[in-house]
Amino acid sequence: MVVIRFSSGIVLRNPASVQYTWEDLLIYANAVVDVIDKPPAHGEGLGVFRVEVWGKQPNDFVRIYNIRAKSDNMAAREGLDRFVEDISKLISNEE
Repeated sequence: MVVIRFSSGIVLRNPASVQYTWEDLLIYANAVVDVIDKPPAHGEGLGVFRVEVWGKQPNDFVRIYNIRAKSDNMAAREGLDRFVEDISKLISNEE
């Protein structure tokens, strides 16, 4: 297995950052993507990516997801979406 470490987002050299809203709650999160299996060069098919997402205070949790996607950017977006969903459920259970 070859793992190439790089950041994902609009600028590939910086971690992807996003600010999501969930009702009155702001969730700030970053993601870094590792390529586990590259997508096929012809553009059809999915690659496998390891997406590590971490939140900022007060939601400073870390989640790691293995995601099948067409690109590293799509995997980062999916990882961030899953993180927000996970943290939203966690917070709603605390209330």
